[in-house]
This record gives sequence, C-alpha cells and structure tokens, in this order.
Amino acid sequence: MYKFEMQGGILLGPSAIGRSHKFLDTIFPKKSLTVLETLANIGLLFFLFLVGLELDMRSIRKTGPKALGIACAGITFPFALGIGTSFAFRATISKGVDTTPFLVFMGVALSITAFPVLARILAELKLLTTDVGRIAMSAAAVNDVAAWILLALAIALSGSETSPLISLWVLLCGAAFIIFAVIAIKPLLGLMAKRSPEGEPVKEIYICITLTLVLACSFITDTIGIHALFGAFVMGIVVPKDGPFAEVLTEKIEDLVTGLFLPLYFAASGLKTDVATISGGTSWGLLVLVIFTACFGKIVGTVVVSLLFKVPFREALALGFLMNTKGLVELIVLNIGKDRKVLNDQSFAICVLMALFTTFITTPIVMAVYKPARRGAPYKHKTIQRKVHDTEVRVLACFHSTRNIPTLINLIESSRGTKKKGKLCIYAMHLMELSERPSAITMVHKARRNGLPFWNKKQNEDHRVIAFQAYGQLSSVNVRPMTAISAFSNIHEDICTSAHQKRAALILLPFHKHQRFDGTMESLGHAFHIMNGLVLSHAPCSVGILVDRGLGGTSQVQASDVSYNVVVAFFGGRDDREALAYGMRMAEHPGILLTVIKFVAPVGKTLTFGAKLVGVTANKDKKVIKVADGNSQSEDKEEDDQLWNEFVSVSAKSEGSLVYEERLVESKEAVASVLGEKNKSNLILVGRMPPVAPLVETSDCAELGPIGSYLASSEFSTHASIIVFQQYDPTTDIYPLVMEVSDFSNMPDTSLHDTES
Repeated sequence: MYKFEMQGGILLGPSAIGRSHKFLDTIFPKKSLTVLETLANIGLLFFLFLVGLELDMRSIRKTGPKALGIACAGITFPFALGIGTSFAFRATISKGVDTTPFLVFMGVALSITAFPVLARILAELKLLTTDVGRIAMSAAAVNDVAAWILLALAIALSGSETSPLISLWVLLCGAAFIIFAVIAIKPLLGLMAKRSPEGEPVKEIYICITLTLVLACSFITDTIGIHALFGAFVMGIVVPKDGPFAEVLTEKIEDLVTGLFLPLYFAASGLKTDVATISGGTSWGLLVLVIFTACFGKIVGTVVVSLLFKVPFREALALGFLMNTKGLVELIVLNIGKDRKVLNDQSFAICVLMALFTTFITTPIVMAVYKPARRGAPYKHKTIQRKVHDTEVRVLACFHSTRNIPTLINLIESSRGTKKKGKLCIYAMHLMELSERPSAITMVHKARRNGLPFWNKKQNEDHRVIAFQAYGQLSSVNVRPMTAISAFSNIHEDICTSAHQKRAALILLPFHKHQRFDGTMESLGHAFHIMNGLVLSHAPCSVGILVDRGLGGTSQVQASDVSYNVVVAFFGGRDDREALAYGMRMAEHPGILLTVIKFVAPVGKTLTFGAKLVGVTANKDKKVIKVADGNSQSEDKEEDDQLWNEFVSVSAKSEGSLVYEERLVESKEAVASVLGEKNKSNLILVGRMPPVAPLVETSDCAELGPIGSYLASSEFSTHASIIVFQQYDPTTDIYPLVMEVSDFSNMPDTSLHDTES
C-alpha cells in the first residue's frame, strides 16, 4: 500500500520528470506549492486520524509478552544502529547539524514500522488472521505508538531554541495534552458514540464536531511545538471503537483522504526528493549502509527475540521482514525532519530510497520465506451422493448480499429432511471484497480480534448473521456463520480451503446475476463470474451454483409452511447423479413434492443429437467427450442405472411425494419443450455437464453447462430458481488448493473465522 504512490511522487519530482524546468513551471509553478502543501498536510492530518482510529489501545494493553518482546526488540536494536549510522552521516554529508535531534531522527527513521502498510501487506498475503499476522499486528501497534513518542521527543529537541528547558517544557505540554484528551475529549466522543446506536444513522452534527476537534487538537499540538499530526493521531486513538460511530467516521473521510489528499502529499514529497543529490562513492556507500542497518537491525532483532520465544525459524524470519515495513509513515517522519532542517537534501533522498526499498522487498520475500502450507487431513464424504445415507451432510453456503439470505434459508429448511440421522450442518459464509479502503483493513482486524466475522460480541451484531443464527436456533440444522474477506481475484482460495477445513460435501455459490423486477437477469459484476469459475476448477468437493429467483419469496418460510414443487432433470452422468441425490434428500421434507424427469433418447441415438461435446479441464485443456449410445455399456451408465433403481424403489414407498416420468426426446428442441412445461416450479435441480447437446447456441454463462445456461436465461422462466450441480471428481482434481496429508490431524484457519450458533 502506498509504495507505488511514493514511487510516482518521486518520478514527478526533480529525480525524473521534474528535471525539466518547463514541466515544473507548468504543472507545479512556485506560487502553487503553498496551496499544494497546505492541502497535502490537511489530508495528512486526517490520515493520521484514520491511523489512530485503526489502533485500539485495549488490544495493545492486552498484548502478550511475545508480541511485546518482539516490538521492543524491533525498536531498540534498529534505533541503536540508526544512532550509529548517524555518526557516519555527520562525518560526511550532514556536517554541522544539531547532534541530539539528528541522532533521534535517524534512530526513529530506521526503527519505525508502518502499521497501515503492514496491515495491507498481511491482508494481501492472507496472513492477517494467522499467528504470524496476529503477532506482527500487535507488535506493529506497540511499535507505532513508541515511534510517535520518540518522534515527539525528536521534534521537541529540534526546536530553534537550544535550551534543554524549552524541550522539556514542550514534552510536558505534550503529556498534558494527552491527559486532557483522555479526561475531557474522550468522554465527549463517548457520549456521541452512545447516542449513535446500531441500525440508525449517525447525526451529521456529531461528524462535524469530531472533525472540528481533529483540526483543533492539531492546532494545539502545533502551537505546543510538537507537530500538528500528533493532535490528529491522539484524537483517532481516543475515539470509542465500539458501535458504528468509528466506522461511520472512517467511511465519511477515507475516500477523500486516500483518493485526493494523500496523492497530493506524495507529489509534494516527491518534489522535495532529488535522487541526483546522491552522487559519488560516499553517498552511494551511505545509501547501502542505511539499507543494510535498517534491514539488519529490524530483521535480526526481531528474529532473535522470536526464537527466544520459541517461534519457528521460518515464522521468525517472516516476522523480521514484516516488521521491516516502512512506507508512508516513514515518509512522514522524513518530511518532518527535512522541514525542521535536521535532514538535508542528500540525507533525505537516501532515507526515502531506503524506505522504498524496504517496503518493496517485504511482500516477495515473505511469500518466499513463509507461505503457510495449506494442508489438511483427507476426508471421505465430498459429495451429496454417497453409499451411507445417515451421515452428516456439510454444506458451505456462500452469499455476498442480503438479497441471497431468504432463498438460502428457505433452501436449507427444505433440505434438512426429517431424519434424526444424517443431520445437516451449514457454514454460512459471507463473501466480502478486500478493497484499498482503510475500513476494509479495520474490518479484517476486528474479525481477528473478536474471533467473529466482523461484528462485535456485545453490540454490533450483523443482521446477516442474526438471520442465520435465529434460524439455527429454531431448527435442527447446525448453522455456523463465517466470513471471507479477500480480493475477489483470489477469494476462491478462501472458499475452497474453508470447504476442506470444514469437510464440506457441497459448496453452494450464488449465481453472478440476479433477477430484476422486470424478470431480466442483471450481472453483479465480472469478478463474481470469474470467482465461480475458479471455485468450479479448484473445489475439493461438489459445487452447486444457485440461480436465485426468490425461492419462497423475500422472507424466511416457517417449517410448517414449506410447500415447494422441485424438479430434477436427469440426463445421466456424474453431475446429474449429484442433482438427483440432492433432490432425494429434499424429498424427505413433507412439504416437498419432487418430480424427476428422465430424458431418454431413441434407440441407437444419444442425447447429443449429433453434436460434438467439448469439455474444458481445470488447466484450460479442451477434449472431446465421448458419449455412449443406448446399446453400449459404460461405467457411467451403470452408475446411472444403479442410482435410478434406488430412486424408483424409494419412490414406490413415498406415498406420492416422489414422482417420476420418462420422456422420449428426439431433438434438443424437444428437450427444451419438456423443460418449459416445468418453468412454473419453485426449484429445478440439474447437473452441470450432462451428456446432452447445448440448448442455447451462445451464452455468457457457459460454466453452467448445456442445460443450466438455458435454465438461467430469463427466456426460460422468471419464477423457478435453479441449482446447477457439479459432482466432485477426484480424477480431475489436478490442481488442489489443499494438499491432503494422511497423518495431518489439525489445520488452523488462515483467513477466516467461524462461530458456532
């Protein structure tokens, strides 16, 4: 986070494009620099306020000895090396600077860990909720607070007055301001937070008062002689973190700050950075020295203390590189040093390049050193179809908006059956995108802290979760809410890994389109489409894609009111067997009328009707699928006949709740006609890749297969919900996201949390 913006700022400055005086005079004329820096510094104030909002002092107070020890080592060792490096600077390129402020500034510059940047890196690497991530975040939070205290000391020492009494007076006034903020401002903010209950909008006057207080506190600390940033940072820390108040504050200002003001700050910093000042062997030698001491101090100090706390070596090494993250916070420190005349142009440029280098190397090195092995114990029931029917069925049901919840709950209620044996266990996973917004990091951090998806244990219960928990308490279904917070480009890894951890037999995904009021299907975004395709390719169990057309309406249906007509279209093949097995389970519910249509081709022909079927494997290879005709026997056909015979015997004892019909079809138009007769049903179950000719020539949802892509179109129906099943096939699971190890007994969660209801 921010490393590319830092790079862009440097490129705009005199180091690259800004070497052209015509460019600088046109884009950044001297008379505009004052306005630019003013806006940049206002944005920086509110950014530091956001950083303070992310830090929860309660979690810092609860920091264990391990994280505290690592934080102390991550500060003291590089700080000492920074002081040593400062003597080399003073002997060469920084002659004549004040000794004490320069020593402290260099110590802080080398020892700081950028908390916001570290949080972003951990989230991107899916390490935020691992042990390494937990330790790194706790240590970085302690480090952050300590670094700002040291920076306050450095600023106090770097005043124009040389008297130590002045510096002492500045520090005492700073301490008095912090006490005032805790005693006077915090209760006021707490009162406003209490008057902003969950589910109600926060009053605009409260937002205005808080933002005005941020500016007022910044003015006070600037007047004291520390820096305006400290007032904003302290304000962020004292804001109550419970309730929606802090979240609303973040939402109100983060887009403006990160989208407009911070880029201006990077531009202003870039205009001050001239890499060309690093010339000659001495300067380049100092650059290498600074990079070496910064990395060596942080990494070695962290690794040694981690090993003393019996952290495994690879995790300790990863912690060392993570704690070496610099970025924007480092840039703030260096700019303050330059404004205070502690750092000259050359030493400033050297330190900026050091910050860039250490931030750039963090992600690739941590990925190389420590990528948590996604291993798990093998498990047996990876499909709905199974030989032993009285075993528990585990389903990972995913949703990304409240729109999916009523249909999901009604589907779960219809699928639970009535048998005491073979209970249904549902993991309801909320899929949430990890964006560039600071609030996304706050949400993930809260998930880790609470051990819950992203709601507070006491007050801020999410209405999505309440719906599932209430249903779980009223029914015999075990419902466990979960969350996955990742970029949509790789959230399929979280889904597949969680399905394996929870030993799921079925992953239920929402279709990437939803039905509008006029009956047309509207896309929710290409990212959801890609996600579904990746889950289908890498799933460790069966997958069902739910095309939601309002099963049971827009509210939860009571158990006694369930009355659905469910249709299974059976053409044959592995996926159709899974659809039939799920339908047979649903038929156990007294409110379900299951109709199974078995499509039969004329003698000597197949349901492909002369079409050449091409399957696409997980690695994008295409191969022609051979379909046996009615006269030949194949393993698939034997299994079809076996399940069909089982279904017929169950149907005979069902007292009318299971009915079936065999339909002879001579063309794909006849198939479409038969399916069209059932378009008023509540739910249609179908396999993803049955051996049948596609019913539509072109489709933008080809992943649903030849039948599913037709059923999902608005031309077919505006009433019937669809589930398209893909049965797990171990022969095609060539790129698993979880490697099964037979002696592996326990696997920790990587980026997810669940809680039993």
